[in-house]
Amino acid sequence: MPRPNRLLSTLFAVACGTAAHAGAAPAQPPATVRLDYIHSGNALGEQYAIERVLIEPLPWPGDLNQPFDDTNRGNNRMEVVDAKTGDLLYSRDFSTIFAEWKSTEEANRISRGFHESVRFPKPDRPVRVRILKRDERNQFSVAWSVDVDTDGQDVVRKQAPALAQPIPVKVSGPSPRKVDLLILGDGYTQADMKKFEADARRLSAHLFEVSPFKERAGDFNVWAMAVPTRESGVSRPSTGVHHASALGTRYDIFGSERYVLTLDNRALRDIAQYAPYEFIEILVNNDTYGGGGIFGQFSTAAAGNDWANYLFVHEFGHHFAGLADEYYTSPVAYQSSAARMEPWEPNVTALRDPGNVKWKRHVPAGTPLPTPWPKAEYEAYSRDYQKRRAALRAANRPESEMNALFREDLAHTRELFATAPHRNAIGAFEGANYEASGYYRPAMQCIMFDRSEQFCPVCRDGISEIIDLYAPPAK
Repeated sequence: MPRPNRLLSTLFAVACGTAAHAGAAPAQPPATVRLDYIHSGNALGEQYAIERVLIEPLPWPGDLNQPFDDTNRGNNRMEVVDAKTGDLLYSRDFSTIFAEWKSTEEANRISRGFHESVRFPKPDRPVRVRILKRDERNQFSVAWSVDVDTDGQDVVRKQAPALAQPIPVKVSGPSPRKVDLLILGDGYTQADMKKFEADARRLSAHLFEVSPFKERAGDFNVWAMAVPTRESGVSRPSTGVHHASALGTRYDIFGSERYVLTLDNRALRDIAQYAPYEFIEILVNNDTYGGGGIFGQFSTAAAGNDWANYLFVHEFGHHFAGLADEYYTSPVAYQSSAARMEPWEPNVTALRDPGNVKWKRHVPAGTPLPTPWPKAEYEAYSRDYQKRRAALRAANRPESEMNALFREDLAHTRELFATAPHRNAIGAFEGANYEASGYYRPAMQCIMFDRSEQFCPVCRDGISEIIDLYAPPAK
C-alpha cells in the first residue's frame, strides 16, 4: 500500500538533513539515478545490455563530498563521467553475482544472464556510465560504457507504490553524513511482521557490539522493511521446499546448500528504493544455517538459526568491506585455479613479497612469514568434521544436530590453537580464500575464518576504510 505522507516526510528529512535532524537545512540533494542492465555470458566471455534508467523516489543518500572510491576493492568499478569532457564525476567499486557464477563448472557449459544495477547522484548534464573490470594484471579496464541523459524522455520517473513501509531502527543523523544500512526481510508473513522487526533490531544491535562497528555505531543509520509472504520461510530446493516471495531469496545457490542469495536484482532494487540505503542485509525467516554476501550488492543471513549473530556479521563483512573468506576446508561451488594472483581483498594475500605484505604495519618484528600454525592437525580434524556435516545435511537431520556439530568444531579449534606459539600474532598463515596452499590470512583465527566472535585487526582496518568513505571522520 502507499506509504503515509508522514513517514515519507520523515524519510526525506533524514535523507536531506533538514532542520528537524541537523539544525539547518542544506541545499536540496540531487535525485537518485539507477541504471538497470543485463550482464550475461559464460566462462569465456561476457556482455552488457542496458535495460532502463530510472529516478528513484528518494533523494541521493550519500555524501556529495565523497564522490570517488579509492579503496580499490571488488571485481568491478562503476564510473560516471561527463559525456563531453570525460571528467570523472562519481565512482564506486563492487562485485557481482555473475563473477561468482562465472567461476562455477556450469559456466563452462552454458551462458546465463544476470540483472544488475548501479546507482549514482543525478548529474546536471549528460554522462557516460562505464563499468570497469579487473583484468589479469589486477588493474581495472573498461568492459562496457553507455551514454545516459538523465533528463531524457525514456527515463522512468514515476514508480509503483511502495510494497512495504520502512521502519527506522537506528537514526544517528542525516543520511549524507551517515552509512545507511537497510535490513530487508524475506519469508515473513503478515503475522510475522513483529518477529521481523525484533530480528532486525536484535541482529543490528549485535553488529554494533563487534569492533570496529562498535566504535563507529554513531556513523550508521539502520532501516528495516519486509514485504509479507503467504508462507513463512524461503525456498530450499534441495529439500523440495519452494515458497514464493517478492525478493525471491533462496538456499542452494550454485548448488551449495548453505548459500543464500536472491537472483532477482530488479525486485530487490524496486523494494529497497523506498528507504535510504547504501548497504543491504536480507534476513530470511528460516532456522537452517545459511547466508551469503556480495561486495557492494547485499548480504543474507538466516535469522532463526542459532548462529544468526555470526552469520549476520560475517556475511556483512563480505558485502560491506569486500572481506574474503579465510576458511578453506568447506566445500564451495567455485572451481579452483592454479593461478595465484595477489587478491584485491584486504585480508588475504598470495605472499609474493613477504617483506612487503599488505598488512605489514600489524606484523610484529621477528614474526616468520609464512607463519607456522597447527595446519596439519587442523586439516585432519576438518576432514572428519566435513564428512559428518555432509552426512547430517544428506539425511536432513534436525538443525539442532548441525548446531551442536558447529559448537563442537569451534571448541576443538580453540583448544587446538590455544597453545600455538603465534596464537595472537598477526602474520601470514597459509590456508585462505578456499585454498589450502598459496593464499595466506593475517591471523590464526578471525570471524572470516571460523565462527569466532571478532574480526582480526586487518579486517577491522578494511571495514574502517569503507566506513570512512561513507561517513568520514570530522577534521
